[in-house]
Formats: sequence, C-alpha cells, structure tokens
Amino acid sequence: MREILHIQGGQCGNQIGAKFWEVVCTEHGIDSTGRYNGDSDLQLERVNVYYNEASCGRFVPRAVLMDLEPGTMDSVRSGPFGQIFRPDNFVFGQSGAGNNWAKGHYTEGAELIDSVLDVVRKEAENCDCLQGFQVCHSLGGGTGSGMGTLLISKIREEYPDRMMLTFSVFPSPKVSDTVVEPYNATLSVHQLVENADECMVLDNEALYDICFRTLKLTTPSFGDLNHLISATMSGVTCCLRFPGQLNSDLRKLAVNLIPFPRLHFFMVGFAPLTTHLDSPVTPPESARFEPIKARFLYGPSSCVSSRKSLISSFRADRTMASQSDSPQSVHGFTVKDAKGNDVDLSTYKGKVLLIVNVASQCGLTNSNYTELTKLYEKYKDQGLEILAFPCNQFGSQEPGTNEQIQEFACTRFKAEYPIFDKIEVNGSNAAPLYKYMKSVKGGLFGDSIKWNFSKFLVDQEGHVVDRYAPTTSPLSIEKDVKKLLEKGAKN
Repeated sequence: MREILHIQGGQCGNQIGAKFWEVVCTEHGIDSTGRYNGDSDLQLERVNVYYNEASCGRFVPRAVLMDLEPGTMDSVRSGPFGQIFRPDNFVFGQSGAGNNWAKGHYTEGAELIDSVLDVVRKEAENCDCLQGFQVCHSLGGGTGSGMGTLLISKIREEYPDRMMLTFSVFPSPKVSDTVVEPYNATLSVHQLVENADECMVLDNEALYDICFRTLKLTTPSFGDLNHLISATMSGVTCCLRFPGQLNSDLRKLAVNLIPFPRLHFFMVGFAPLTTHLDSPVTPPESARFEPIKARFLYGPSSCVSSRKSLISSFRADRTMASQSDSPQSVHGFTVKDAKGNDVDLSTYKGKVLLIVNVASQCGLTNSNYTELTKLYEKYKDQGLEILAFPCNQFGSQEPGTNEQIQEFACTRFKAEYPIFDKIEVNGSNAAPLYKYMKSVKGGLFGDSIKWNFSKFLVDQEGHVVDRYAPTTSPLSIEKDVKKLLEKGAKN
C-alpha cells in the first residue's frame, strides 16, 4: 500500500487538519472512536493510505500533530474526533512563537524539531511503502510558517526520494490584521519553492469572499473557512483514498501538473458551492404538481411506460403531496419531556428559541452548558427559551437516563431551561423536529448533525433563522439572539 504521512503544525494547521480528519473519517465510515461502521467495502479498500489498523480493529490516523504551545493540542483532543489520534503523536512546546517566523524556524522551533522528527521516523518506519508526506500549515503565523518550513527542510534531507505535498494557507488582511503576516509568508514561500514538491495554495482572501458572496455568510468565522478547506482537501485526496479509474498518487499528480520543478504551486477549486437559499425547501402544493405529473405520464413525449415506474411516480406524488400537510414551523411539532409527557411547541410562540442536542460526557460539555446557563440567565426575562435535547448518537456520550441527565445539568450547571426526552437527531429514527430543522437549515456540507451541541436559532414565529456548529460557543451567538429579541420587542 502506498501510504501517506500527514503532519499538521501551528494553530491554523491543526484546526484545518482536525477538520480534514473529520471529513475523511465520515467518508470512510469511521466513527470518533476509530471503529468502522460504514456500509460499503470500497470505504476500506484503500483506507491504509491514511490510516494504521490497530490490533483491536480500530483505525488510527497516520498523523503527527505539533505546535509550540499546548492550547491548540487541548482543543484538538476535546474536539469531535480528538480521541482517534495516537497520543504519542502529539508534540508540543510551552512558549509559543508569537507570530515570529524566526522563533519558529531558528530558536523555539529548532529546540522542538528533533522530537517531531522522532515521531515522523517512527510512523515512516511502520509504513510498507511510504509515498510521501502531507503537511497542513499556515504561512502567516510563527509556528506553521517558521517551524513548518524547518520541518519540511529536515524531512527533505532525510527522505529525499519521497514526495512532499503541502496545504499552505496564505494570509489576508481581510481575515487577520497581524502586521507581520506578509513577512512570514514571504520567508516561507522561499522555503516551499526549494523543499516542497507540490503546494496547494489556500488563499484566505478567496475563502473569505466565497463565504461572503456565494454562501451569503455576513460574518464568516474561521470555522466557516475551515469547512471549505476540509472539503477541498477531501476532494483533492479522493483519488488517493478510493479505488477507481482515476487512481493516482502524489508522484503522478506532480508529473501531470508541474511543467518545471520550481513551478509547483497549485490553485485549488471546489464546485458546486451553493447556499441553502439556492434550493427552496418549501414543499410543493399538490395542485401545482398535478399538471406536471399529467404531462410527465400522459404527454406526447411520455418517459414512463412500465407499470412499476407508474406506481413509483404516484408514490412520489403522494409523498410530495403529504409534505404540504407537514408542519411549516417549529411550533407545529410535539415533543416529549423528560417524564414522557407530550409538550406542544406552540406554547413557545412569541419566544426566541435556541434548540441544542446535549451530552453529559463530551469534551464540549463544560463550556457549552456553562455558557448556555449564562445566556439563559441574561435573556430569559426578555423572551429567550433554551430547549435541550439529550442525544447518545455521538461517541455514546449521553448514556444516562432522563433523570440522571436532568440531575447532572441542573446540579452541576444550574440549568433552569427545559431538558427533554432523549432523542436521535440523525438517521431514519431521527426526531421529526430535527428532520424539519435540518431540511430548512442544512449544514455547509450536508444536513446531518455533526456532533453534540449543534445549535438551531428559532425566531418568535417558529422559523429556523440560523444553525451553528458544535464548536460555536453559545456566548458567541449572543448578538444574533439579541437581534431577534429586539426585533420582537419592536413588533
């Protein structure tokens, strides 16, 4: 097997790297514990390109994570897929580079580089046929640019015949106003010209413009940019990870795309990119569908001839027609409270709702529950209501009974908002409320709930206004909550 060793460095590199592994794990059917729960043999056919298979049947990413300060490592560990990485492959210092390229390349980074190389050697020696290295880093900071390019040069010395692919994030004043970023990037590009074989250019300014103009995000966050980058990285590496006619490797990519050795900087693209507004989700009315159905079934250029197709078409018609009778807002749903009693959500008309799927044993539990309580205390008298729905679908991190969950939240975090019956949020058994909210407000790359503490903001009329990722802290969306409350007060 032609293995690839993934390396991520610095705060930016570790964030986009962690997001990349989330996407790759999902595509290969691997859950947050490293267990395979997919539905196709193709998912495992070339899984060894990026994963080591442990003796217990778990798949462990072939990844090395490095930084000059421990904070980034902690955030990766507490993330949705933080437990999947090999603990020995986290290498970090205590001081940080302070956006100083020289610190990362010559002083602080130089002291840590041997420890990183030891881990790299260990992973490389475990490979049957290593085809190359893949490095995620930013060119604007100190660690990703300074120490990242130092590591690339060291690997080039030690493995001169292996390919070196980098995913390099180029800085932009639209995203960050750090004044030394252009200098860090200039110094790093020189190193990439000399020591990298292929460099995927990820332009922060272009990413920002895509979020703002195409995806209609008024204030794009780093999380939004990372979503785009991870999807692009997944697409670029798809031909390396799955079997097919377009099978390739790092060397073939270089041979086909690089005219001269020093001209190895690639502009990457991703299409199509659409916002949820581009695909209406309002169910069609049965009356409007009738003439289309008649023309399709009985028209002069009819495409349906078999009885089976005819039956299928009428099934589709019946399904679409029935959707027009489904609730058109959150207020049309009924859920069960922790004691199993029905709760009609129309009782919350006139209130702003923040609906969250919660878990008691997640790395995000403490921060989210604490901030949810603060947010509720601050705005409950102004019309905010938080609805918490326990869910055990992600890493089995909500195993308790309804009573235990309530006691945990109310005792430890003083939660006064309602905590409902445990539900599922994905799959065929997903709660109807969540099916509706996901259809109205899909995620950037698919409707599925990605992890615990995904959040939906609902206005006073029961319409879903926005959706937030699990890593978005409740207090960071305070401005959106306040805006809805003020709008309701005016009306």
